Amino acid sequence: MEKKIDVLFILPSLRSGGAERVMSFLAQNIDPTLFDSHLLITGSNKDQKYKVENIPVTFLNKSRVKHAIPAIIKFLIMYRPKIVIGAMGHVNTVTGFIGLVFPWIKFVARETTISSFSMEGDKTEHERPALPYRLALKSQDKIVCQSNDMKHDLIENFGLPVSKMVVINNPVTSKFKLKERIFAEDNVLRFITIGRLTERKGFQRVLKVLAEFNKPFHYTVIGSGDYKDTLVSLIDELGITEKITFVSHTNKINEYLAQNDLYLQGSYVEGFPNALVESCATGTPAVVFDAPGGINEIIIPGVNGYMAKDHSDFLEKLELSINHDWNPSAIRESVYSRYSEEKILSNYENLFLGLVSPKKKIQKKIK
Repeated sequence: MEKKIDVLFILPSLRSGGAERVMSFLAQNIDPTLFDSHLLITGSNKDQKYKVENIPVTFLNKSRVKHAIPAIIKFLIMYRPKIVIGAMGHVNTVTGFIGLVFPWIKFVARETTISSFSMEGDKTEHERPALPYRLALKSQDKIVCQSNDMKHDLIENFGLPVSKMVVINNPVTSKFKLKERIFAEDNVLRFITIGRLTERKGFQRVLKVLAEFNKPFHYTVIGSGDYKDTLVSLIDELGITEKITFVSHTNKINEYLAQNDLYLQGSYVEGFPNALVESCATGTPAVVFDAPGGINEIIIPGVNGYMAKDHSDFLEKLELSINHDWNPSAIRESVYSRYSEEKILSNYENLFLGLVSPKKKIQKKIK
């Protein structure tokens, strides 16, 4: 019997977040007949939000990734994995340099955002990423990009060869159920956004549009973050306090998405927005600002939502959306046909096989 391939997944934590959700999902669900997975967490389990079953998990209990470097090296010597995959910039920086002393291990970096993006008030600009980070990425054997935008950014701003990069989108799991709600059934339009409360998520842009929206609505924001006080002040200034509800955390994302009519997104930049895909998975269409990070790959205008260029265009797309005859089943199919967990898992499995057995490839029938 052919020996299975040992794959080590490295994360800073298992806190609530897109990278944590996707990486823990991959570790638990890649083909167990071909791979042995192990999840290595540089932090502790005290803030763990994602449950991990049927695979070993090791917590290094370090406060920062850089403090875990000796422990990671010791673990690699003991465990001897064939492949190491990390996610998030600081992990990828560390594994990129560690990989220089472990040439027999294949190192993969899964990028989570467009690294050259920065905020400048309400404008966006690009800045060259720090030299250590660029060097660390160049030493990786493969780099997983969540979107084509991310791939192009790495080529243009890091000078990375195309041969090192592969685009694999985030998966949408089968747990999301199709909504039953009739659009604006109580004559009040219900809008929702899910995401960390930061400036670059663009909640302020959405709120300013809604302040000019002249139909009855209620807007639910699910997320937490230091930017909340700024948003609360803006909401008060705009005079829409009674129309906004904040929910800091919930385990009922499907229910919230299904109970709303439109998903709104104001982000200035994304990696590959999980919440947007999940909204479509419930049959809830979206109105989003066009921005780097796979948004133009996810949205199919008139099928699962609309993209807006600016403030006035967003308001127009909002008006267009509430008069559009949406088909929840078609919205759902628009993401499951491209981002199903089976398809994304197969992409990762073939990536791993290609690193250690270049001639071997899995052929699966994707539903």
